[in-house]
Amino acid sequence: MTNNDIWRFSASEIANRTRAGDLSAEDSITASITRMNIANPALNAVVEDLSSEALERARALDKARADGTAPGSLHGVPVTIKINVDQAGHASSNGVTALKDLIAPSDAPLVANLQNAGAVVIGRTNTPEFSFRADTDNPLFGRTHNPWGKHISPGGSSGGAGAAVMAGIGALAHGNDIGGSLRFPAAANGAVTVKPGLGRVPAYNPSQSAERGILAQSMSVQGLLTRNAADLHLSMPTLIAPDPRDPFHVPMPWRGAPIEGPIKVAFTKNTFGYDLHPEVEAALDTARDALLDAGYIVEEVEPPNVFDAGRTGYRALMGEVWSLMKKDVDAAGSQTVRDIFAVYFQEFPPFLETELLQMMAKRTYYAREWSLFLEQYPLVLTPFLPQPFFKPDRDTEGAEGVHEVLGCAVYSYAINYMGLPAGCVPSRLADLPQGPQPINVQIVARRWREDLAVDACAAIEKRVGRMCDLLWQKMEQGGSR
Repeated sequence: MTNNDIWRFSASEIANRTRAGDLSAEDSITASITRMNIANPALNAVVEDLSSEALERARALDKARADGTAPGSLHGVPVTIKINVDQAGHASSNGVTALKDLIAPSDAPLVANLQNAGAVVIGRTNTPEFSFRADTDNPLFGRTHNPWGKHISPGGSSGGAGAAVMAGIGALAHGNDIGGSLRFPAAANGAVTVKPGLGRVPAYNPSQSAERGILAQSMSVQGLLTRNAADLHLSMPTLIAPDPRDPFHVPMPWRGAPIEGPIKVAFTKNTFGYDLHPEVEAALDTARDALLDAGYIVEEVEPPNVFDAGRTGYRALMGEVWSLMKKDVDAAGSQTVRDIFAVYFQEFPPFLETELLQMMAKRTYYAREWSLFLEQYPLVLTPFLPQPFFKPDRDTEGAEGVHEVLGCAVYSYAINYMGLPAGCVPSRLADLPQGPQPINVQIVARRWREDLAVDACAAIEKRVGRMCDLLWQKMEQGGSR
């Protein structure tokens, strides 16, 4: 076995081999670091290299195992952590130059949970300023590139995470999602993810000086990007382990009760007036056929109004941002991000004062309508974006650019507003004039049933295959545009 083999292993393969004693944690981490040194210079996905402490930790894990300590479920699995979440002794800069020296005093719950299970952090990944773009670039660390080529944005705000895991830098990549920041990078890079529902993963940054706004608390979640669906089933039970620092975490098991009979899936191609690209439609059809082949009942039926819920939710979020965050963006943000926020406020006119309170209350109405619908259809297959993923810096091109990047993404942020889980999985590789790029679809699930969404992702992946295998062939051939 060589390092050329090990970095390609999934998290499940690594954990099975290290737990069985067929692979040392040190060899696993050494292989991943070697891959990072090869692939990252062209991507700038990992912006803080933690190789030295990762190897030290891997050796300590191997010694503990040799001394009789039972290995954890993620023993020796290399992971990356996004730079907006606390990891003891490292800066939680959030891509903002003014925060470059904000050193975390201790680990956030998810970092502690991953390390308690035996995972090893090999690096910290890039994010846009304030983690509030669907693209990844900032004055502190610069631009992250998509491993498929520079014709596609890597997505955001977990763009570094998505680019890293798909390029083979770590088997798991941490990210978070307030309006799509796990699913945008998954769609851009061809990764698999599940946006957990509200209360599923404990969240807290020990370095924070104040609590976040109530909508930010209720829409933002922590999660993982992976190269295959099985790795989510392996790793998410670790991520959701309780932590008392999050008083609203719900300590439920990963797997819910079995659903009797074939699971019914609602299927929609409705893009609410936005043009549905033929490649996106083909991806949806492939996903539908894969679910049918796997024994699901798929019915083309409209779910409750996503467009209204999404626009209402994002305008409410912009109202909270205007009230609580705008002054920080104005004071510490670059001119680029200030200009983007100005267009955000045009695209999503903020609800303020009494109207903001009313729209925050209306969140329950939308969530109730979906809860009732999901009683009949436990899963909903939808587009993620109506068009193939956009080019880098598209959101800097004024109202038209922001409209293409976020305006049409109602299937993304509507789900955050209602606190529902949603999987995102590639179901097609489009051969477009500007170059090849993956196309992902979204699978919304009942509240607390992330496992059902991941099962459906696995069924689609079984038919389509892992997108990373095609990407690695392309990278080895030196193909990028």
